[in-house]
Amino acid sequence: MDTLKRAIAVALGVVAGGFTAAGIAVAQETQETEETQEAARLDQVFVVGSRRANVSAADTPVPIDVIDFDKPATRGLQVDLAQTLQYLTPSFNSTRQTGADGADLIDSAALRGLGSDQTLVLVNGKRRHTVALVNLFGARNRGNTGTDLNTIPLLAIDRVEILRDGAAAQYGSDAIAGVMNIALKRRAGCESTAGYGQYTRGDGANWLLSGYCGFETARGGIVALTGEYLDRGRSDRSGPDNPRIIGDSKVENATLLLNGEQPLTDNASVYFTAGIQQRDASSGAFARDGDEDIPSRNSAAMYPNGFVPFINADVDDRSGTLGVRGYLGEWMADLSATTGYNRMLFRITNTLNASIANADLLAGGRGISPDAFDAGGFSFRQNTVNLDFTRYFDGVMQGMNVAFGAEYRHENYEIYAGEPGSYIDADGPGGGNAGSQGFPGFQPGDETDSTRSNRAAYIDVETQFTDRLTVATAARFEDYSDFGTTLDGKLALAFRATDALLLRGSASTGFRAPSLQQRFFSSTFTDFISGVPVDVLLAPNGGTVANAAGIPALTEETSRSFTAGFTWAPTDDLTVTVDAYRITIDDRIVLSGRFDTDDPNIGGILEGLGVGEAQFFVNSVDTRTRGLDLTVAHRTAVGDGVLSTFFAANFNRNEVTRIHAPPSLVGREDVLLSERERLFIEEGAPRRKATLGFDYSLGAWDSSLKIIHFGPQTLGTFSGPPVPNARYAAKTSADVAVTYNFSENTRLTVGGANVFDVFPTRQDPDETDNGHVFDSVQFGLNGASWFVRLWHRF
Repeated sequence: MDTLKRAIAVALGVVAGGFTAAGIAVAQETQETEETQEAARLDQVFVVGSRRANVSAADTPVPIDVIDFDKPATRGLQVDLAQTLQYLTPSFNSTRQTGADGADLIDSAALRGLGSDQTLVLVNGKRRHTVALVNLFGARNRGNTGTDLNTIPLLAIDRVEILRDGAAAQYGSDAIAGVMNIALKRRAGCESTAGYGQYTRGDGANWLLSGYCGFETARGGIVALTGEYLDRGRSDRSGPDNPRIIGDSKVENATLLLNGEQPLTDNASVYFTAGIQQRDASSGAFARDGDEDIPSRNSAAMYPNGFVPFINADVDDRSGTLGVRGYLGEWMADLSATTGYNRMLFRITNTLNASIANADLLAGGRGISPDAFDAGGFSFRQNTVNLDFTRYFDGVMQGMNVAFGAEYRHENYEIYAGEPGSYIDADGPGGGNAGSQGFPGFQPGDETDSTRSNRAAYIDVETQFTDRLTVATAARFEDYSDFGTTLDGKLALAFRATDALLLRGSASTGFRAPSLQQRFFSSTFTDFISGVPVDVLLAPNGGTVANAAGIPALTEETSRSFTAGFTWAPTDDLTVTVDAYRITIDDRIVLSGRFDTDDPNIGGILEGLGVGEAQFFVNSVDTRTRGLDLTVAHRTAVGDGVLSTFFAANFNRNEVTRIHAPPSLVGREDVLLSERERLFIEEGAPRRKATLGFDYSLGAWDSSLKIIHFGPQTLGTFSGPPVPNARYAAKTSADVAVTYNFSENTRLTVGGANVFDVFPTRQDPDETDNGHVFDSVQFGLNGASWFVRLWHRF
């Protein structure tokens, strides 16, 4: 981390110095030559959802949001990408977790209320790797892996494209709910931002320093470098009588990102991205008591008044793409290699191994254990090679774009054991509990080094049959080394009924491959059920316990997706879009309910392992998702200024339509998927979400008001029936900001988020997932905050 901090400090210092305005060629005007005109053919913009170059998102047969990131990056209230999109796009959800172990340290994100691993993320059109973490706790995305959007600095982003449609037939696994493409900046010039903010209760301070510089090179190339340092302080809403720490985890990020393109000849160029982020993060676990937990989970000699263990993680995230594209005759060819790596190593502090402390006490000592442990961790690596060909045929119909290509992907997942003190039972049954409190270390039996590969081929054809009718078709074949093959297709239509009205719709099939994390994750952890600690085994698929329980090998989820809607632009200043959708998923992979020591198949095994309950990943659920997306954008003059109004809403309903248990578990469907776990699937995100925004510009002043509405959620309780479910009422918050432009190159923004200090509905803390008076739902649980942001362009 220190080395990367120094590198970022140098990068930011270079930005701050401006490179002396004459030192860089910043968008200098040069006389166009045949060489630059020919090279410009390579600089074609592709919008996610269509492989046709320079297509407008307003003309595509499928719904696409294109979000320009100039304002969010330089004057926005949020300092990371996941939270920024949470308040911009209603179909997108990212709720910062607390009391959820590793899930506190990486914000997962999803579209349309589905899982975070059912949305595919691209960067510059190339598949982004997922994280090594699989979420086990928290109010949403349980059992899911996902992509860490917060590894990408806001200042490095040109735009974010969100395809709100199933697209596995175009892009492969994970694209069930949709696809996000993060397009990075490639423009000359330097700029920087510095920001500070905190909650109105005086905690959770955020410090942000970010700088971007783009250099022009020979033949019209560009090399862009972004450096960012973010320090997010811990917040605590646990209350004066609660020893817990409930709120934002402490996070320190240091990030460097390189992005560029260099023409090689008149017809070919090389492009590249490279990113590295090191994150130090810390989250508070459940508190241990000073009386009742001695000697089982505490030691009187170490923490007589109880303690809060801290789950700390060193997160190392690296990525890179190297590619070459150019014309082979009339075909645009693109060959690229992309790599991604994510590793989380855990160190548990302010803790103890109660079995070591008790063994020391029984041997005549004071009852002392080490108070910090290396608990091991895990990593995920993904290497992808793509070869794509695209050509536009003017003479076919009114024009036809044909794209085809192939992909090879290799993935590796590893679990590393912690030091022995983080997991051993030093005093035997009936004494102190084994392992580091808060997060027992991974054991040698949990270790894995697992790989798989897949090969894919696709064809994508978009035909302009008439000047009003566009038809897009796609098909993709994939062959996975661990579960076999899949073939998916897509049909989409766009009909321009009038110059102002475009009707559109699509139908597609899709799939999601089980992640290696879901297949091979193994751990024994401590959970608190109605305030009572219980050791739980998450047994790997294909392992002894899972096989004894009759859990079959994981296979792919399959989906069918339908959308229908329209865009209407009666004037240049007004645009309306409406899109309805229906997504059905069969054999959805879920984290099962818990089987205890009374289970006839595995109860004896669990007793022998010294754990009280076991869970598994299993293909056992069919779901149906129905919803509607609505957007309205309007721009008009008001007085001497300009008022831009934007309204967007998502209405969404997820339902579990069928539970199909393996033969050994028939009759125990209520355990395989309890009501509590079912509600995490159906109500992990609000059933509706809407944003109403007003931006007003007058002279040197810009102001914004954003009203964000989050619909209700119902989550299950630990006790279950007859204890009532936890019902979270709909809530509405508001953000405000004012910007003063000192010049076209300098501006200062001040503002506040959740200015009315809204909180979720209070619940019984013994029945929530995090042991607090409310879970991390809707907009979080921290209350109002304020911020200041300074931006300068050199």
